[in-house]
Amino acid sequence: MMEGQDFDSLQLSQNLNLSQDSFRELWETVVTPSISTIPTATDTIIGEWKNDGQMDMLLINDQVLAEGFDENLFELPLETVPKDGVTPPSSTVPVTTDYPGEYGFQLRFQKSGTAKSVTSTFSELLNKLYCQLAKTSPVEVLVSKKPPQGAVLRATAVYKKTEHVADVVRRCPHHQNEDSAEHRSHLIRVEGNQRAQYFEDPHTQRQSVTVPYEPPQLGSEMTTILLSFMCNSSCMGGMNRRPILTILTIETPEGEVLGRRCFEVRVCACPGRDRKTEEENSTKTQNGTKQTKKRKSAPVPDTASVKKSKSASSAEEEDKDVFVLHVRGRDRFEMLKKINDGLELLDKENKTKSKASTKHGVPVPCSGKRLLQRGDRSDSD
Repeated sequence: MMEGQDFDSLQLSQNLNLSQDSFRELWETVVTPSISTIPTATDTIIGEWKNDGQMDMLLINDQVLAEGFDENLFELPLETVPKDGVTPPSSTVPVTTDYPGEYGFQLRFQKSGTAKSVTSTFSELLNKLYCQLAKTSPVEVLVSKKPPQGAVLRATAVYKKTEHVADVVRRCPHHQNEDSAEHRSHLIRVEGNQRAQYFEDPHTQRQSVTVPYEPPQLGSEMTTILLSFMCNSSCMGGMNRRPILTILTIETPEGEVLGRRCFEVRVCACPGRDRKTEEENSTKTQNGTKQTKKRKSAPVPDTASVKKSKSASSAEEEDKDVFVLHVRGRDRFEMLKKINDGLELLDKENKTKSKASTKHGVPVPCSGKRLLQRGDRSDSD
């Protein structure tokens, strides 16, 4: 359009094609920057548009760019990264106190008695579960109201005694090598549930297993989970006769604890026998009697001598008893006092005679008769 025209011959006021304003009006709208804001050769300009259509000019020194670009500038912080699964608790020392919470979290165990044939039995007296190795132990879970959607049940094993509580409960190397499962180092295993997940805390190395909470079926008030303990309490390199506790918690999908229950576990060959023995020992301890092991059977005492000693001791105890008798009248009192003094004197004489007979080893004859000695003749002869 401008061919054949000199630049000086252009009119500033002429109208431009496809424009509503003249060139002069457009030129006047341009703001000339100050000399102090003009960037130098060592600066870089970054523009930022505002809502009002103006553009702020930011100056960034080349020294800042020389430090390098931060690759993690647009990375999300760890707290905002969504979690795919439930992570185990990171507490160094897990809490072992019962906490039913607002959902009334409770546990129940089936009553199986103390027979030698049982594979799992629970003692309410000791709050202790006795079970065999790798045998399922049903645990019934009860809640007073429905937990949040996606709630899970978590089982964790810890040592009971204070000197062992910092150690992690694991299976012994022998049983681990015999198992080909991916989670073969875990002591507690959930049976019959394909959605069970096994975790190991990266900080405390504690192991746990979780299963989604399932509401009770129609006509039932409880949910049952099946736990198996994959090592004996006496295994060397594992529990090594150290008592353990099982912590069963109900948690939200984010890991918030809603309720907690804790019970002791003993994995042994004969759960019924061990439960009966420990309950008897606990009862004796509470009653103040100590159980002592008899290495040799004591001889059976003579029943006749036992009866005599009991009767003699009972008679002595009766003689030691003192009774108070209220008597009305002075004369009657003096008469009863004389009778009592005579009886006391008779008792003293009998005691003296019995001591003399036991000392010499010969019986004392009755009064009015003389004891015959060797060589003497009787009056009848």
